[in-house]
Amino acid sequence: MDFDDQLQRYFGTTDLSTVQAEALNAGLERMRVDLGLETDRGRRFALWAVLYMLGSAPDLDSSFEDEADRNTARDFMDLMDRAQEN
Repeated sequence: MDFDDQLQRYFGTTDLSTVQAEALNAGLERMRVDLGLETDRGRRFALWAVLYMLGSAPDLDSSFEDEADRNTARDFMDLMDRAQEN
């Protein structure tokens, strides 16, 4: 899944600064629903990662059954934290 494709699909634009609060919340809710329904591990992770970057990701235990997937998500969180420190 391409990041811009996800933004376009859920928010109707790739520029989130133009999205009004109600549309942003609706898009985030659709993403959380799709995350719950997604069975492909890669797509599931991609949805979770975008939700994480937008501050709306559900907790790891409810998002990933597999410990390896949870560890990958933790690594992603650490990477994002380090990127924001710079």
